[in-house]
Amino acid sequence: MSPLSEESSTVARTEQEFTLDERRLLLQLAHEAILSSLERREIRQPTLSPHLTSLQRAVFATLYLDGQLRGCVGHISAFLSVDQAVVQTALAAAFDDSRFLPVTLPEAQNLEVSLSILSPLAPIRAEDIVIGRHGLLVSQHARRGLLLPQVPLEHNWDRITFLEQTCQKAFLPKDAWQRGATLEAFTAEVFGDRDLA
Repeated sequence: MSPLSEESSTVARTEQEFTLDERRLLLQLAHEAILSSLERREIRQPTLSPHLTSLQRAVFATLYLDGQLRGCVGHISAFLSVDQAVVQTALAAAFDDSRFLPVTLPEAQNLEVSLSILSPLAPIRAEDIVIGRHGLLVSQHARRGLLLPQVPLEHNWDRITFLEQTCQKAFLPKDAWQRGATLEAFTAEVFGDRDLA
């Protein structure tokens, strides 16, 4: 694949892939996955469209409690159907994010969920990264770091800071993007409980 440009890019697409009903069902599924695990019961699976049960996408689930980050875990590669990826990442964000203690049942009942469903990765040049549109994966040797498109907006970063922070997320020097690290970008369809309230 050739590097991305402003004119032609599989990453720079902005159309919505999921309907409002599909978004609601995926958020419901994320909540249900967490609650069912805590209550030690089977997941009550909502009725999902074939679109959600057959389409493979990489997904990140982000959890908030009282407006504060409570967990965020995702997949870089699309190897599960969207519904399965939502279940797996919601559970991992609740119970396996090493930065936090596992979510408790009282917390689960007050969690706010946000889902980021990623487009396929594609190579990009540093100068073509658009803040707010592109998420970024930086890799070099065996190290990889990924930041979602909304992260630089939340922290008011410019493009250079976004590149440096993604390098540091990979435990690389912050200028690794200028010294041979591979840059790949993606877009993400991001939606959460707050958006659909």
